[in-house]
Amino acid sequence: MKFLKADSVLKSLGLLGPGKSKVKKVDEEEVEKVVDANDSHGTNENGCGDGGNESAGKLDCTAEELAGDDVDGALTDEVRPQKKAKAAVEGNGCSGEEVNGSGIPEKDIEINCPLETEPELATDKLEVIADSVETDGSLKLHPREKKLIDFRGKLFLAPLTTVGNLPFRRVCKTLGADVTCGEMAMCTNLLQGQASEWALLRRHSSEDLFGVQICGAYPDTVTRTAELIDQECTVDFIDINMGCPIDIVVNKGAGSSLLTKPMRMKSIIEATSGTVEKPITVKVRTGYFEGKNRIDSLIVDIGKWGASAVTIHGRSRQQRYSKLADWDYIYQCARKSPDSLQVLGNGDVFSFVDWNKHKSDCPELSSCMIARGALIKPWIFTEIKEQRHWDISSGERLNILKDYVRSGLEHWGSDTKGVETTRHFLLEWLSYTYRYVPVGLLDVIPQRLNWRPPSYYGRDDLETLMASDSAADWIRISEMLLGKVPDSFTFAPKHKSNAYDRAENG
Repeated sequence: MKFLKADSVLKSLGLLGPGKSKVKKVDEEEVEKVVDANDSHGTNENGCGDGGNESAGKLDCTAEELAGDDVDGALTDEVRPQKKAKAAVEGNGCSGEEVNGSGIPEKDIEINCPLETEPELATDKLEVIADSVETDGSLKLHPREKKLIDFRGKLFLAPLTTVGNLPFRRVCKTLGADVTCGEMAMCTNLLQGQASEWALLRRHSSEDLFGVQICGAYPDTVTRTAELIDQECTVDFIDINMGCPIDIVVNKGAGSSLLTKPMRMKSIIEATSGTVEKPITVKVRTGYFEGKNRIDSLIVDIGKWGASAVTIHGRSRQQRYSKLADWDYIYQCARKSPDSLQVLGNGDVFSFVDWNKHKSDCPELSSCMIARGALIKPWIFTEIKEQRHWDISSGERLNILKDYVRSGLEHWGSDTKGVETTRHFLLEWLSYTYRYVPVGLLDVIPQRLNWRPPSYYGRDDLETLMASDSAADWIRISEMLLGKVPDSFTFAPKHKSNAYDRAENG
């Protein structure tokens, strides 16, 4: 597959050439096999395949139409000649897709790529045309011409690895979330067509303001991925992760590793924002090492590079999720940011009191992103909108879990595999929800995110069961909703949200 826009921008920025590209080269035959294997999958609400990279993932272009098959007479006679003409043009090395992707009107195809032309000559002419488009600066959108999203005052559910899946986001939307974002997807996996990675970009119809988060180490991989997503999926914004602390991501030069390479950050943001018309947002941490914050020195540049918004997690990479988030530093960055760049804060928001405090302490802050607070009590969005502490009952909490299971079976399937997949992700979520302490049992209100209360008896047996930190009890809750687990079933949570890395590990 060719990435005309991405390569054009990368070339103009001097990021494309011998030794510059870090994209793994995949044999074209293997790519075709992947596409053919995934063509049979249906598309979802946002045009992304159920787990593939099929090019037929557009709402207005079904797989049958792209294949040129006449399914039950769905294609009229007027359509067929156009398909043949397009195939004929492609046969001469000048595909309509490539030409249109370069912004050239269809009427120019007949002029510049006549069918009688020799294949070599047609290809040469196409390259000349593409070069002229690449160098024509008048075709590029000015940053102010791009569609912008106003995050001010909106309740933003953070992209959450593993647990922030589509069924969970549906639950949060029901409870009041305004903005949702898909789980972090790795750029190289998307470019290689991994079905499981593309599944992370699926969007539900209830997600009216939805973005995807991608993570990559090099400008070419991130830029080409953004162009591919722009073509194949319907999203409102694309978020670039530059703050993930996970070792496997950092060791590849992505995530928070980019915080030590500001010029790499610049190249990625400039190239991506210059390639797609959708708003580009960035998620970062305060810095790589604890006590060595650096985002305040980059905040003005991030806006100049083309980002529409930046979310700052108030911890360093070394802190992971330990200690309290440094909101004073987030305020400092928000006050230094240019007017064109929206700044969102992230870290330890667990009640409407926290939300109100951050908004009043720093009016320059556009909004707050809610992450673990939503995992522990997803009704936090309702509390913020209604400005109250919700003393939710165990029965109401069980109904929320029922809604999640219902959405999970709809999303992953109701067969044996779908049930066990739903159970797995439910158990991952329950490994967070047990931390919630009912408002009616608290001596001090509101509860803080870093509290680790002792074991306690709830106001009924179900509330006591939900407060258990034992995986065996979480499995019992899953059995109430999904039936008995298979023999020899075990579960261990995947996340390590309380890890504190040693200094030598960064």
